[in-house]
Amino acid sequence: MFSQLTPVTKNIIIINVIFFVGAFLLGNANINVDALLAGYFPLSPNFRSWQIVTHMFMHGSILHIAFNMMTLWSFGPVLEQVLGQKKFIILYFASGLGGFALYNIWNFYEVSQLTNYLTSQAYDVHEIYKYADNNYAGEMPISTNSEAVRDAAQQLFIILKTPMVGASGAIFGVIAAFSTLFPDAKLMFMFIPFPIKAKYLTPIIIVVSIFLGFRQFSGDNIAHFAHLGGALIGFLYIWNWKKNRDRIQ
Repeated sequence: MFSQLTPVTKNIIIINVIFFVGAFLLGNANINVDALLAGYFPLSPNFRSWQIVTHMFMHGSILHIAFNMMTLWSFGPVLEQVLGQKKFIILYFASGLGGFALYNIWNFYEVSQLTNYLTSQAYDVHEIYKYADNNYAGEMPISTNSEAVRDAAQQLFIILKTPMVGASGAIFGVIAAFSTLFPDAKLMFMFIPFPIKAKYLTPIIIVVSIFLGFRQFSGDNIAHFAHLGGALIGFLYIWNWKKNRDRIQ
């Protein structure tokens, strides 16, 4: 089956599987790889520069990696053949970086809002950063009688403590790139009994990601703005590539 894959797509899938299996085995040995390789908010005490790239190879569950890699398997080879290996690599990683950037731009807005509020309430924000450090074991003590301040402190703590994992930004960039390059291609999806033209995918991704990103339902731990950022980069990359290609011809 791997013979049907193009080289870059195949290698990206292999690397993701190696990271997933390695993280699982090390986790069973009580070694938390996510703390080192997952993508934390850049102002978090847990952030390291390499996480900007390594978070793309970390996944939270077998369903998470299965969805991402099956999607890459479906769309990656065609794009790799059309763009060439070098441009496909740029597309993939640029989309992943775009997802990380937009997700954390939104995080920065939320952190700023929470920090300004807590500071106005004379709450020591630096304490939250100290307790959010992965080297600190235990819960964060919150010394306040105000429920609103307590909730704000907890929200800030969660943002600093919770990493982003997965190749979804890159994958949504690949989907958007395919949709832009082959707008009339008919695609079949699970649970949808009729084919959908690829050109409708990017608008659907953007609208749904914006809605869910702002709404953020309870229990939803998906980085919707990462999907949006990846899709936007994928669309812009192919739009620019097509424009330059047509100009040369």
